[in-house]
Amino acid sequence: MTEPVQLPSPWRDVRLTVVVPTYNEAGNLPVLVERLLALPLPGLRILVADDNSPDGTGEVADKLAIEHPERIEVVHRAGKEGLGRAYVDGMSRALDGGAEFVAQMDADLSHPPEALPGMLGALLSTQAGVVIGSRYVPGGELDENWPLYRRALSGWANLYVHTLLRVRIRDLTAGFKIWKADALRDIGLERVQSNGYSFQVEMHYLATKLGHTILEVPIRFEERRDGTSKMTTATKIESALMPFKLRSKHRNIHP
Repeated sequence: MTEPVQLPSPWRDVRLTVVVPTYNEAGNLPVLVERLLALPLPGLRILVADDNSPDGTGEVADKLAIEHPERIEVVHRAGKEGLGRAYVDGMSRALDGGAEFVAQMDADLSHPPEALPGMLGALLSTQAGVVIGSRYVPGGELDENWPLYRRALSGWANLYVHTLLRVRIRDLTAGFKIWKADALRDIGLERVQSNGYSFQVEMHYLATKLGHTILEVPIRFEERRDGTSKMTTATKIESALMPFKLRSKHRNIHP
């Protein structure tokens, strides 16, 4: 496990809210929360957006919030409405709660929490609107246990979206990011319509269209520790159709 970067004050004290959507992540969530709260970022808060997980993830999140009432908030959603809807809900609440920066990451431990201080430092030291923890820039790595078909699907998806949208990001489907609050407000979360994994692509496309600088820093992407992937046939179909919808829907958006 990589040691987190030690940021100087006042950088380490900024109000950073980490939004974590969950669905059946009862085994992973306590481990993720422990690692997040151990980071040298006293201003870090965690917002768990649970889609009424059948495995009791919501109850696990509530217990963690009772243990850390000043640092953890739980949003209980009515049901499984998709990753994009959970992120829009959680990020909107983070902004309403006064977050200066909003991070997004998966609950399955594929994204290394220890990379967050370095990502935050990169964002604070540049004029970027978002920094991406990227698998596909020099220095980025994929867990050797990540299945071959997932590697092929991820590589194809990035090539496909690059070809259609001309967005100059190497890891277009990345889900590990830190946003400046002002960039999210400029994008306007209310206009984001993607439900599944194509949420990531839509956010990158909107940020690019609005002229925000996007910075990619290398991370090691791990295979999930527990549970199963939420990638379904329906989300694959939505992801395949979304670039065409984005070009039409957002064609008149300019900085």
